[in-house]
Amino acid sequence: MNGASTVFEFTLRALDGQPMPLARYRGQVLLLVNVASQCGLTPQYAGLQRLQDTFADRGFTVIGFPCNQFGGQEPGDAAQIAAFCEKNYGVSFPLSEKIDVNGPSAHPLYQWLCAAAPGVLGTEAIKWNFTKFLTDRQGRVVARYAPTTTPEALVCDIDKLLDAPTG
Repeated sequence: MNGASTVFEFTLRALDGQPMPLARYRGQVLLLVNVASQCGLTPQYAGLQRLQDTFADRGFTVIGFPCNQFGGQEPGDAAQIAAFCEKNYGVSFPLSEKIDVNGPSAHPLYQWLCAAAPGVLGTEAIKWNFTKFLTDRQGRVVARYAPTTTPEALVCDIDKLLDAPTG
C-alpha cells in the first residue's frame, strides 16, 4: 500500500497525456469522481460541472477519472471522451487519462482513496461509476459518496469545507 498521507502526493496523466500532479491543487477542496460516458448516471456530469462553476472561485475543483471497469461504459479513447464531455455537458474540470479503480491494476490514487474511506460495511472496492470522494484543503479524504448520490446533494458538505479554517 502506498505510504501517502494526502491526495496531493499522487500524480496521474491528464486526458491529453500531460502529467497531472495533484500537488497543483494543494490548498483546494477536491471532489474526485470515477466517470463514464455510457452509464445511466452519466447525466451527473451536468451537476458536477455546476459544482465546479459554483465553487471554483472559492478553491474547489472536481476531477474526473474515466474508467471502463463497470459494464464497459467508457470504451472511447481520450479524444472521444474529451469530445463527449465537452459537447454534451460543457465539462471544464480536469479529467485524467482512463484508469482502473479496482483490482490489481487500480491506480495507486484509488487504492489510497478506497483504504482511506471504505464504503458500506467497510468494503473498499468501488461499486460503480460516479463514486465520489471529497477531500479537504489539507488533502485528507473526509467523505465517500455512493454513485447514486447526486452532485447537488454535496453542496452543503462542500460549502462547509470551503468555509472551514485552514491549517
